[in-house]
Amino acid sequence: MVALDINEHRLSSGAWLSKLKGATGPLVGLLVLCVFLSVSTDTFLSVRNGLNILDQITVLGIMAVGMTFVILIGGIDLSVGSALALAMMVMGWTANVAGLPLPVGIAFALIASAVSGLIVGLLVTQFRVPAFIATLAMMSAARGVANMITDGQQIVGFPDWFMMLAIDRHFGVMTATVFLMLAVVLAAWLFLHFRSEGRMLYAVGGNSEVARLAGINVPLVTISVYIMSAVLAGLAGVVLAARLDSVQPSSGLGYELDTIAAVVIGGTSLSGGAGGIGGTLIGVLIIGVLRNGLNLLNVSPFLQQVIIGIVIVLAVGAETIRRRRA
Repeated sequence: MVALDINEHRLSSGAWLSKLKGATGPLVGLLVLCVFLSVSTDTFLSVRNGLNILDQITVLGIMAVGMTFVILIGGIDLSVGSALALAMMVMGWTANVAGLPLPVGIAFALIASAVSGLIVGLLVTQFRVPAFIATLAMMSAARGVANMITDGQQIVGFPDWFMMLAIDRHFGVMTATVFLMLAVVLAAWLFLHFRSEGRMLYAVGGNSEVARLAGINVPLVTISVYIMSAVLAGLAGVVLAARLDSVQPSSGLGYELDTIAAVVIGGTSLSGGAGGIGGTLIGVLIIGVLRNGLNLLNVSPFLQQVIIGIVIVLAVGAETIRRRRA
């Protein structure tokens, strides 16, 4: 029986530095980007703009945590944008059409997104459907169900307290939705570094067969990760609904690409087994700062897509070169 010491997460200071190495490049890139935008615009380097950036990345930040888990095990999830839309429509219908309390609607929204993640996990583990195909199918199916709930119509208007979660700045600094994103990021970071279950994700992504021989229930880990990714996408949908004070089935289109981009830019390997939440947070900030800065510079939104695509290619290329030299 092959033994795997999961408790090796108590890292020495040298090992900590090694873990941070993968995020060093993105961090330098973020600092260079901030310096450039500070020189290029008069309004970028201000407290108000910084807080606006934090507000703008809440949805992406929450979704990127779930995507990090998926990519760490060597998977991919193209359905997160549709899971977000599904959760929003379930919440809106439950609260505004069925007349149930909004917290109940939020609970049903998270359950609906969890079911979509469970189906994906079962397709991948029990039916051996490639993750790309399984999540692509769920992307279409969940989007279809989201449209069916209200026949493609949006739902507008939620209680004031819900909308204020994305508006009120506690202590004059951050909104409740930003605090929620930071709490999710912190919880995920602690989970990966101080829980044996978190270390299992690295083991499965590094070599699933070795992980199986070591006694790790690979199918259970895989299903759990896809469920978590979908639930976090659903939670991001709740946050987006609070920001917009409305829900619509077209929400989240293209979000899966931004989410994958943030994780990859942050240094998490698409082949699995390497990366972490710290790098993902930097990746999210890079995308948020880049979009904000390009808007301040009055760059066309179409050109913004081209620039972000180039940034993704450069990030993946730099990561590939770094790993070859390691």
